[in-house]
Formats: sequence, C-alpha cells, structure tokens
Amino acid sequence: MILGRASELKYLNTYYGREESQILVVYGCRNVGKTALLRQFIQNKPSYYYRARAASEREQRYQWGRELEKEKIKVARYPAYTEIFDACLRGNGEKKIIIVDEFQHIIKANEIFIKEINYFLHDIRPNAQIMFILCSSSVGWVENTMTEKIGDSAYTISGLLKIRELGFEVMMEYFPGFSMQQGIEAYAVLGGLPGLWKQFDDKIGIKENICRYILNKDAFLYGEGQRMVEEELRELSVYNTILASLAAGNLKLNDLYRHTGFSRAKISVYLKNLIELELVEKVFSYDTEGKANAQKGIYRICSHFVHFYFTYLYPNLSSLERLTPGEFYNKYIEFYFKDYVADYFKVVCRQYIEKWSKWGSLPIEVDKMGEWIGKFGNIDVVAQDESGKTIVGICSWEKPIVRYDDYEWLLFCAEKAKLQTDYVYLFSVQGFEEKLLQEAKEKQKLKLISMDEM
Repeated sequence: MILGRASELKYLNTYYGREESQILVVYGCRNVGKTALLRQFIQNKPSYYYRARAASEREQRYQWGRELEKEKIKVARYPAYTEIFDACLRGNGEKKIIIVDEFQHIIKANEIFIKEINYFLHDIRPNAQIMFILCSSSVGWVENTMTEKIGDSAYTISGLLKIRELGFEVMMEYFPGFSMQQGIEAYAVLGGLPGLWKQFDDKIGIKENICRYILNKDAFLYGEGQRMVEEELRELSVYNTILASLAAGNLKLNDLYRHTGFSRAKISVYLKNLIELELVEKVFSYDTEGKANAQKGIYRICSHFVHFYFTYLYPNLSSLERLTPGEFYNKYIEFYFKDYVADYFKVVCRQYIEKWSKWGSLPIEVDKMGEWIGKFGNIDVVAQDESGKTIVGICSWEKPIVRYDDYEWLLFCAEKAKLQTDYVYLFSVQGFEEKLLQEAKEKQKLKLISMDEM
C-alpha cells in the first residue's frame, strides 16, 4: 500500500464505482508518484496502460498499434484511435480502465484526441463502461494550455485530480530508520517526491546518501536536477541562468536583472513560466497592517531538489567532475548545509502547526497561515483564526539554542508587522536558554517546542 494517498485513491474509486463512463485527468510533477498511485488503483481491475511518445500523430498510432500486437491483439498498421480503444477493451465484461500516460504528447499532435474518445464512448460503445484516465507530468500545460487546446471537449472531462507533493510526516513513515534531524535534512534535499525518496537509504547517514546517490556519476539523482528543468523548457540557458541566480540569493527582480543582464521584462516572462511549472514561487508576505515594513517581489526556488542542484552542483560542475563525492561534499556542501536546511525546517514547522490545528491541540483553530518577510527581520510562522487571534513563531535550525533575545526580536518583528501576539511558538533543534524556559513557565501564551517534542 502506498503512503499518503488515501484521499486520491478514494477519489478514483468513487468515479470507478459509478455506472457511466468517465474521462479523468490525473496530473502532477515528475517524481510525485502518479504511476505508483495508478498502479495501486488498478490492482484487481481490468485495465490497459499506454505511455504516449512525443511523436507525430501517425507515429503515435503506429507505436500504440505495435504495442497491442505484442500482446497478440491484431490491429491495422496505422490504426485509428477508435480502433485502438476497441482493441484495449478485449477481455471480461467488467468496467475497463484505459490509462494514457503523458497524454499531452497526443494532444499537441492531434487536438481532437478527446473528441475521438467521446465519439468512441457515445457512438461506438455507448453501452460499455469505460474509465479513461489521462495522465500528465506537465503541470503548467494542464493548468494553463489544455483547455484552450481541446476547446469544448473540456466540458466532457469528468474530473481533474492533481497529485501534490507529500508532507514531511509521510516521508518519515517511508524512512523509519532516520532520526528526526536526518528526516528534516532528507526532506530539505528531496522534498515530498516519492520518486526521489526511493533513491535514498535510511540505514546510512544523510552525508553518505548525498555522496552515494547524488554526487556519484553513476547514480540516478546525479543528473535529475537538470532533467527536472529541461523536460518542459526550451531556451535552457536562460532558465539555468535565472535558477542559478535565485539559488545564489538574488531573490528580487532588480537583483536578478543586475546578475543576469537580462531585461526585467524578459526575466518576468521566464519567472512566470517557472512558477507555472512549480519550480519557482513568488513569496507573498502575510497580509498585515504593517505592509510598509514588509518586503515585496521576492522569488525563490520551491522545488527542493532543483534548489539543492542549483545551490551545490550546478555552480561547481567542474569540481564535481574532478573531485570524489566525499571531497566535493566536504568542500562545497558540509559547511553550508545547515543554512540550506534551515529554510525547510520552517516548512516542516508550519506543517506541524497545520496538523495540530486539525487535531484541535492548538489554542486557536487556524484559518490561514503563512510567513512574514520583513525589511528588518522575518516571522517564520503566522497563523490566525477567523476572529484574528494570532500565533507567531520562529523556527531555529542554525543556532545551538534559542535565546531570550531571539524571543524579543520576534516580538519586535511582530510589532513592525502590526501583528498581535496572542500566542508565541518557538521551535528549536537543540533547546532553549534557561531564562526563556523560566519565561515559558510564567507565561501561558509562550510555547517552547524542541525537535524531540515534534
């Protein structure tokens, strides 16, 4: 049983249980686990799977026909799609599932593909029960281009299911051998992509995993960071330049302009494309009355592994070729890795706040949550209920212990943000200063949370 996909399986099974035929679109980024989910879903159900190619319409039909012939199903040399669909239905009378993976390749060559499916369902096999699942790794294309390409056929799609990245806690279930700290470090590198998780080994440490499975030229992950970018994008030189600049800390449009030499208009267009592919995000500071003290127009890489690749591997490719994995890690990663992980510790802490709210173990029921990016300092966690009661928090990964002046600095930032501090949550990897521990005993609104307590 795959982890963390109960709601997605329920969604698919609900449609499968209906008597009529359906067309579902299932999509999500590369390595997010779409194929594993569908494999689980079709267990003990009659099904057929086809992986579309980036090819001409005629070549696509030829290749699909040859695959059917390998299964002893006779079709024409260049079969029509309706002939292909009919051939896929061979077998018992149960409801049949036909999965077309990376279906965007077919649409790009033949915009009437979904019309062909509808013609087959309504005119050729009106009494058959068939579930078409059209699967895609091209998130930007599905969300921004598909409807325009297929026109009115979009109205015949029964449902869209986006497969999102899994959370930190699901990853910890996958890696029971990792300590909490190792899990957070692994999450910072791999993110919520099960396709990447299977490359790591929880019987060894994070450094050894990185050396063995990322920095090793024979490893799958060695080139995966670049593949995740180049699969969907042309003009790779421009995108690589922007991603490398973001990874180097140039997070504002003006900083990117000065570093890359590209025009602001050009950068904006390419950033928009990267955002659509969910490789980059525009960071919006939590909306407060203290807008004058918040930073605006901040961008950052939101794909964990792409971020890791452009932070450590891409700027040091020459050394990556020349040094051993251990030498490379010691020179380019080890000293800076704690700072890199710190940003993702904040993500993990926000996930725990969200979980505790669902469990009813917080003093408020969180309605919205985010972070505040200030000109003078940041607030890692801002969570409010519908009435405006607020939790503010900081998540300290780099410091050995959280000190009292860190708490005071948080209150100062909250004042600049014009946020009330009904409750204060301080997250620490290693512990808290004695003065702060004493303060927490006296003030019920102050909650100190160590990594072990999480």
